[in-house]
Amino acid sequence: MRDLKLREYLIVNRRKKIVTKFQKKDKRTNAKLHKSNKPSYVSKAEREKLAEQENNEPQVIQE
Repeated sequence: MRDLKLREYLIVNRRKKIVTKFQKKDKRTNAKLHKSNKPSYVSKAEREKLAEQENNEPQVIQE
């Protein structure tokens, strides 16, 4: 009787490991499909360079 319960426990445990493995894989692929809408990070130095470039460009005034 005890061996039967142990064997049953091991089978359930093995199934659980397999199921969780596939769930993790599905979660990763799903995360790759749904990208974040958050804009990418721009460092402070890069922002300063961009601001400097905008100031150096000749500005065209439309009338």
